[in-house]
Amino acid sequence: MDYVPLGTTGLQVSRLCLGMMSYGSPTWRPWILEEEEAAPFVREAVEAGINFFDTANVYSTGASEEITGRLLARFTKRDETVIATKVHGRMGAGPNRRGLSRKHVFDECFASLRRLRTDYVDLYQIHRFDPHTPVEETLEALHDLVRGGYVRYLGASTMAAWQFMKMLGVSRARGWAPFVSMQDHYNLLDREGEREMMPLCRAEGIGLIPWSPLARGYLTRRPEERAATARGADESIAAELYDVPWRDDVVHAVCDVADARGVPPAQIALAWVASRPGVTAPIVGATKTRQLADALAAIDLVLDADEVARLEGAHGVRPLPPTTG
Repeated sequence: MDYVPLGTTGLQVSRLCLGMMSYGSPTWRPWILEEEEAAPFVREAVEAGINFFDTANVYSTGASEEITGRLLARFTKRDETVIATKVHGRMGAGPNRRGLSRKHVFDECFASLRRLRTDYVDLYQIHRFDPHTPVEETLEALHDLVRGGYVRYLGASTMAAWQFMKMLGVSRARGWAPFVSMQDHYNLLDREGEREMMPLCRAEGIGLIPWSPLARGYLTRRPEERAATARGADESIAAELYDVPWRDDVVHAVCDVADARGVPPAQIALAWVASRPGVTAPIVGATKTRQLADALAAIDLVLDADEVARLEGAHGVRPLPPTTG
């Protein structure tokens, strides 16, 4: 396993991040694995050299963090592990149980620490932008958590580039702890990040840790095979994200390149994401043994220019800006 800096920090993370959303309670999502089912995947990830694990307070309403804490304690040492979690989503009834107010940020940070069974979080991320809370309030609260030793680094996820730049600017002007990473949605079906967010992050030295690099499984099998899995049949969120006219063309392109290579489509789709400029570590989920094996193999797979052109040429929106520079 190779290790790279997260953005311009000295923090070294594996080229893959294991997404822990897949582990928690199946009452939250039908494809979620409970703790003992999840244990082999976390053990295999640790043995393969993965040291970067991402969860969030809202995943299985806290159960994912609890399982993450217990399994990492079982299979690795705390000082050898980079734990990332997130704050923003609703965690209970009442007006102050969601968002990025100082109250909610502090309450949820300490709740996450209890569930994760740790004294600190390596990477604490705001899960979404909160238009109802002044950015100064949020950023000062996050800065105080860093100064207090409860958080080592700050990250953000899923927002407009102008919103992220506003927060970066305020942090810089006030001398507060900066964001060092952006967890954005990015894959061969959704490349909108190439327009503004990714160039911004490269210019500012922000590490990119894309979520859903396989487009919730759309890029792992041909369209006619989509509903063959429990998650594939759960279309409530995926259909909203990937109901685009070029979807099947992109999926067929991935599968065609994979067939020519003699590897699973997942390796091709993930290798493409991992090779994009500025990407530090794609976040991958694993509920089947082959999924983690494919992810590990993809990191070492190098696509040639013709394969990249085939994959990117199937995307049907207006021309995207270059991904270099």
